[in-house]
Order: sequence, then structure tokens, then C-alpha cells
Amino acid sequence: MAKNGPGANEPSLNASAVPKNTGTAAAVRLKGLARRNHSSKTCRLVGFIVRPIVERVRGFCNRSAHHYCCNLKPIVVEPAVVEAERSSGLASSYLRLVRPKQWTKNGFVLAGVVFAEKAFSTTAVASALLAFAVFCALSGAVYAANDVLDVEEDRKHPLKRFRPVASGEISPSSALVFAAVLATGALALSFTVLPYEVGIAGVAYLVLQVFYTTILKHAAILDVMSISAGFVIRALAGVAAVSSPISPWLIVCTGLLTLFLGFSKRRHEIATLGEGAVVHRKNLRDYSVPMLDEMMNIMISATIIAYTLYTFTVYERQDQIFMMGSIPFVVYGVFRYMLLVHRDGGGNPDTLLLSDRPLQIALFLWLVVVGTVIYVIPLWNG
Repeated sequence: MAKNGPGANEPSLNASAVPKNTGTAAAVRLKGLARRNHSSKTCRLVGFIVRPIVERVRGFCNRSAHHYCCNLKPIVVEPAVVEAERSSGLASSYLRLVRPKQWTKNGFVLAGVVFAEKAFSTTAVASALLAFAVFCALSGAVYAANDVLDVEEDRKHPLKRFRPVASGEISPSSALVFAAVLATGALALSFTVLPYEVGIAGVAYLVLQVFYTTILKHAAILDVMSISAGFVIRALAGVAAVSSPISPWLIVCTGLLTLFLGFSKRRHEIATLGEGAVVHRKNLRDYSVPMLDEMMNIMISATIIAYTLYTFTVYERQDQIFMMGSIPFVVYGVFRYMLLVHRDGGGNPDTLLLSDRPLQIALFLWLVVVGTVIYVIPLWNG
């Protein structure tokens, strides 16, 4: 049949249109052209069917991506999270401001309930613990105020420059307000809940610290004596909290032992800071390592003698003469501390107490002997 149109004059490339008698080479060529023409038509047919689908999928993907990008919010830390972390960091700074590691010094407050033989009295123990908390707050207030007053000196110290006020974590005004709140709350608690003598001891402690900060800390020897007096006030407050007297020899031992610790701390400051010691603390120019060693030796001897006299004279009951069994642990404890001072430079007593294992063992065994003599033996004897 004749064809009309542009392809009317073109030869037919269908496989069936190839003459039977065509030469072999010509037949192969015509068959190849027929196959390519058939493949081309098939591809156009597939493209005609598939292209709309691809276009629809592409358009859908573009619209989805555009919608996602328009509604995508930048990844940011929510303000609540930032505020929470900031509040947590600020709370940690205020906690470091009151130096909880040095609250071990207030353990002298608890000596009264132990040596007054009232460790099994719920009321006495509660009063002693409350007095301990009062002096933790008072000492924290003093530390905060001292950090404000000594901020320039602390910034020159290799370790104290990291304190919250010296490092800028807490402003001086905020530290002073915090100190005032702590001191006021502690005194109010001591006068209203505890025996008034505890409140008087608290006031005496704050007055002593005011004189120490303004005057006594700049005077050699008087600075250490005022620190020792602070520990004696703590011990007296503990006695007042349980309303029961204890041997005055324990008060003497407290004063002598803390004098020894105070002089060892001054020695540590000189050994650590070297020529810069005077810059940090002006009265250190009046001290020297040999002089402090002599003072420490005197205080060690006096402490051991005073404690020995206490163990022989304090109790009326004959069975409590065994308190002398605690003497070796006291001797070892002070000698061990002296060893640490000369070998490692010493440092803060609270730090050594929390880090040195032999010192902790000696303290524990001393407490075991004291507890046994005061509480267990009387119960055993009926």
C-alpha cells in the first residue's frame, strides 16, 4: 500500500520487508537497522510513559524539600538549658566560696558530746550537730568575706587565684551579701534553738574574725594565736551545746594542737611561695623556716604532755584509766603530720586529713580507743 507524508519515499525497515533473495550482507544491514528502529520506538514509548512519573516525583521532592527547609529551625541550646547550667555552675561557685573541705575544722564542736559521755543521747547529739551546722555557716561567711578583702593577694597566689571571687566567678558585692545572710541566719538559729551560750560563742567567733582580718593577721605570732583561739571557741561552743562540762585539759590540748597546725601552715606558705611569700602575706617576712620549726617542736611537745595529763586526771572511775591507751595514736598522729610537713611541705590540715591514709587510720584507732573507754567499758562493767 502506498504511503503518504514525509516518510512516503523512505524504504521500509521492517524485518518482514526484507526481500528473501536479498544478499546476505545487505540482509544483515537491513535487519540491524530494523532492530535499532524498533528499539528507538520502544525507548520513545517508555520515555513517554515514565517521564511524567519522574517529573511528578521530582516535583514532589522539590516541594517537600522546600517545605522542610522553610520549617527547619536552627539547632540551638534552649535558654532553659543554658540557665540551668548557669545556675548549676553558680551554685557550685557559692559552695566553693564557703569552702566545705574546711568544715572538718568544725569537728571540734562535736568533741563536747563525745567527751561529755552523751553520744547516745538523741537530744545531745541533735544539739551538737546543729551547733556544728551553725559554725559551718559562720566559718563560711568568714571565708566569703575574707575572699573579698584578700582578692588582690589571692590573684597572685598559685592556688588561691582559682577561688570564686579571685577568678571572677562571683562578684565581691554578691559574696558580701551571701556572707551577711549566712552569718545572720546562723546567729538567729543559735540564739533561738540552742542554748544561748552557743550564740555567745558564735558572736565571739565573728568578733575574733573581724579583728583577725583587720589587725591580727598582719602581726606575726598573733595571727596564729588568733586562729587557735577560733578553734578553742568551737570546742567551747560544743560543750555549751550539750550543757555538760568536760575536762579543761581538752581545751588546753585544743589550743596547743591548733597552734602547731597554724605554725606548720605558715611554714608551708613560705616553702611554697618562696620569695613571693611576702607579697601574698606581709607578716611572713617576720617568719623563717628554722624559727617555725622550733615553734612547731615546742607545740608538739606541749600537746603530747597536755594530752597525757588529761588521760591520767580526767576521770573519777578507775576503769577509765585505760584512756592512756590512746596516747600512742596521738603521738603517732602529730609525728606523722610533722613528717608530711618536712617531706611534702605540709599544707592545710584539712587537706592532709582527707588525703593521707596513715593519718586517717591513726585518727580512726584513736576514736576506737576513746569510744571503748568512755562507752563500752562502763556498759561491760554494768
